[in-house]
Amino acid sequence: MSKLKVGITGQSGFIGYHLAQYLRLHGDEIEIVPFDAAYFRNPDRLEQFVRQCDTIVHLAAMNRGPDDEIYATNVGLVQQLIEALERAGHIPHIIFSSSTQEERDNAYGRSKREGARLLAAWAERHNARYTTLIIPNVFGPFGRPFYNSVVATFCHQLTHGLNPRVDVDATLSLISVQDLAREIFEVIQGAYDTPVVRLSATAERGVSKILARLCEFKGWYLDRHIIPSLNGPFDTALFNTFRSFIEPDHFPVYPEVHADDRGYLAEVLKELSGGQVFFSVTRPGITRGNHFHMRKVERFCVIQGEAVIRLRRIGTDRTIEYHVQGSKPSFVDMPVYYTHNITNTGTTDVLTLFWTNELFDPEDPDTFYEEV
Repeated sequence: MSKLKVGITGQSGFIGYHLAQYLRLHGDEIEIVPFDAAYFRNPDRLEQFVRQCDTIVHLAAMNRGPDDEIYATNVGLVQQLIEALERAGHIPHIIFSSSTQEERDNAYGRSKREGARLLAAWAERHNARYTTLIIPNVFGPFGRPFYNSVVATFCHQLTHGLNPRVDVDATLSLISVQDLAREIFEVIQGAYDTPVVRLSATAERGVSKILARLCEFKGWYLDRHIIPSLNGPFDTALFNTFRSFIEPDHFPVYPEVHADDRGYLAEVLKELSGGQVFFSVTRPGITRGNHFHMRKVERFCVIQGEAVIRLRRIGTDRTIEYHVQGSKPSFVDMPVYYTHNITNTGTTDVLTLFWTNELFDPEDPDTFYEEV
């Protein structure tokens, strides 16, 4: 069975990154056609791109800036895409990311309405399959502060010593970027047969309540290194978003060691949300791991021997290394979307203590293999 070839305009953006990583997990069904923003400045490359695609998810857009520029940019990108399709004589399934702001009389909303109109007209002329997604406010790991969402802005401010404030305490309909990626995958697979799909929000929250919850995360997790209580999927997604803004040099963390002539004691983990603690023994020269998680909160603590913990955010080349040893206990937390492993670099066994926020489920392990 041949794979469905899917192209994502805006693949390097916030939603595009998460969608690409999600589709990579379905590599037996989906082949991602590479895309670069420079294609919109090169008609021939854009035409070559569309020719390769069975489905195009059009995410490329401008979210913030002068009103005239937002409108002209977003409509212009749609027009360029249509022109490339016409030149190529190719009719893929087009999925257009619109917004609940379509209903508002602002530049972004107007640009989305016009983009949807232009693509729907192209689809009608060519009897093509076309889907408009009406998407709530999107939040998730690695969002761009002061651009993608107020959640990203608050997370950046709280993790970088800044003081966030609420200018307008509106109630927001929010969808986690992981939920959105799953929904787009369903649309790609043909789960909806309507031209307009209005996606349900993961949750609705007031801006002040979002900030209050993120402040709790800062107080518990960033300041006191205690895992907060996580009350359901939205809370977990919000917490993982917050964690993604913490700089790597925050780790390793060195808990207080209480020593006397009997030995020593160190509190590695205090948590409010339950979960699972376990340990492993790793022989000299052996590496464990080489996998990543999309939702789990996980902590490593080497309590005997010498080791190096390596992490790499999937889709990037940068590797982070933490050299740890049992003689000076420390712990490192694994961010979501970071593949990670641990290697015994000493001459004796390494004893490592692990904690995760959920019990292991072999039917849904949330563990995906990838070499660091």
